[in-house]
Amino acid sequence: MDQPDLFTAPTSAAEDPATSGAKRRAQALRSQLHHHAHCYYVLDAPEVPDAEYDRLFTELQAIEAQFPELRTPDSPTQRVGAAPLPELQPVRHAVPMLSIETETNTTAAGAEAFDARVRRELGLDLADPEVEYAAELKFDGLAINLRYEQGQLVQAATRGDGETGEDVTQNIRTIGQIPLRLKGCSAPVLEVRGEVYMRRDDFERLNERQRERGEKTYVNPRNTAAGAVRQLDPGVTAQRPLSFYAYGLGVVQGWDLPATHAGLLDALQALGLPVCAERVVAQGAAGLVAFHQRVAALRDGLPFDIDGVVYKVNSRALQQQLGFKTREPRWAVAHKYPAQEQATRLNGIDVQVGRTGKLTPVARLDPVFVGGTTVTNATLHNLFELRRKGVRPGDQVIVRRAGDVIPEIVGRMPGARASYVPNFAMPRACPACGSAVERDKGSIEHRCTGGLVCPAQRKQALLHFAGRRAMDVEGLGDKIVDQLVDAGLVRTLPELYKLGFVQLAALDRMGEKSAAKLVERLEASKQTTLARFLFSLGIRHVGESTAKELARHFGKLDALMDADEAALLQVADVGPVVAHSIHSFFAQALNREAVNQLRACGVHWPEGEGAASSPQPLAGKTFVLTGTLPTLSRDEAQALIEAGGGKVSGSVSKKTDFVVAGESAGSKLDKALQLGIAVLDESRLRELLAEGP
Repeated sequence: MDQPDLFTAPTSAAEDPATSGAKRRAQALRSQLHHHAHCYYVLDAPEVPDAEYDRLFTELQAIEAQFPELRTPDSPTQRVGAAPLPELQPVRHAVPMLSIETETNTTAAGAEAFDARVRRELGLDLADPEVEYAAELKFDGLAINLRYEQGQLVQAATRGDGETGEDVTQNIRTIGQIPLRLKGCSAPVLEVRGEVYMRRDDFERLNERQRERGEKTYVNPRNTAAGAVRQLDPGVTAQRPLSFYAYGLGVVQGWDLPATHAGLLDALQALGLPVCAERVVAQGAAGLVAFHQRVAALRDGLPFDIDGVVYKVNSRALQQQLGFKTREPRWAVAHKYPAQEQATRLNGIDVQVGRTGKLTPVARLDPVFVGGTTVTNATLHNLFELRRKGVRPGDQVIVRRAGDVIPEIVGRMPGARASYVPNFAMPRACPACGSAVERDKGSIEHRCTGGLVCPAQRKQALLHFAGRRAMDVEGLGDKIVDQLVDAGLVRTLPELYKLGFVQLAALDRMGEKSAAKLVERLEASKQTTLARFLFSLGIRHVGESTAKELARHFGKLDALMDADEAALLQVADVGPVVAHSIHSFFAQALNREAVNQLRACGVHWPEGEGAASSPQPLAGKTFVLTGTLPTLSRDEAQALIEAGGGKVSGSVSKKTDFVVAGESAGSKLDKALQLGIAVLDESRLRELLAEGP
């Protein structure tokens, strides 16, 4: 229930209707925003998406701009953040942690408007040179102030309300990226400011573990990171995969400040602090627009969430000349991107059958623009996740889309339902083929038992089989597979190789030239490798890396097919679950028959090509690739490492032996340096391949 606004004066009898209406609306907006800020910052349980909060905030800003007399001391527009939690000790910021003005126009005009304001404040005209800016990413995490004395970390505090934060020193010490002592710095006081955040892959792995345990999943990386930092038990924080980027300063005593913001970031990096590599020095409005557009194109591929970019006048002297307005610097602005959380209506829940037979509940939504695209469907993961979120058809729900992650339902908007809606239940029969649906004991997943007789699994199995990293049948895409399966031309994998030119040319939108090319690609795909063939079969839990290990260990397919679980457990990276899955797959007569038919159709590979016949120079070593190498593509470098007996991982950890870094290497290089892992360039990698580690 909304609380009364203590700073709103009674409406006078002489007040005009426009002012009276604006006053009531401003009061309502303040109450809503205070409530949502408390849920977001204090309770870590947001009730509305960020875009809805921004809309309410912008509306209040507009009212206060039109009616300045309605601006009250407690208005959300007059404060920076939220009050600290009472359980944590307060920390007074000697230099306030101020907010940055937000530019919500997500087009190029937003950058142009900021540049025009800066030039106007500096008294520049068209004849004057362009203003130089430092442009960087706007991280979606929790702002932190790190206080170093004589180079040693002595205190860490949250931003709080900008004036007073919370002491989270012991929790911050658990984050490996944050140095406990700075390199070559003996300044009496140096306060470094930055953002604690959680990478998307770390967040997904954390939630997957929660699902496997049947425990509550987390809403988004930002709130998960914030909750972890503000835990009363540092041991809990240590179990959360947190990261950090530095981007500014607080109190400085006895340390020479660089003349530019870009120089400051370079200096912080030299001290051993992680600084994001996605930053540039831009000239004028055109430079800002180019950066905003380039980052927009990269956004989905970034390993962490951002909701915009930040522009700062690069020269510190010009920053001082521009100064501040109220609680915001005139020399900086945050330029937003389309929101990645939005509210919409859940119209219904369907069930999707995956290529492995897994049944996934899928939300059918009123179209909503979120994360730069229009979303009409979103995953609900599984029955237990759906029940925990408490969503039912007819609800207003929050949809989240981050990067290339499939859109998902975060939860329902608060409010009572108009009438009773029954809980969703998973079907007992597969919606695609009518086969029985089963759930393994202790598992959270429901699966169709139909296998290749299930059209849904058949199509996905064919697409996976023909994939670039599997059998690499170029031209065999979704639409062609749909037609082949729907027409009954292909029911099993071997039937792909029995297709003729006439059959393919008769397909819709398949001309003679395309049909002839597809026949050629099918014939060419017959010559492959054992690892690719194993991966193409779609065995549950067997990805590319595991397929390569199986091929390397057994060398021959028959040896693998006849292996029991004990023999399979001798393969690197194969545990009990994977061993059981592989053994079960080859124990099925239909699967063995399909494999034998594929070989009878001419699918082949060099006999024994998987097994290593001699000691390999990189055997037992784990590599991580980052950046752009001079002559090798990522796939080529990976192939060379694996041919040398090494393994390529997607993330840096204490188990990593080498990081191979090229131009524009990012956070993986930063983490390698932090952990003291050896970093190689391409030439040194080639030397290792020749001589061994």
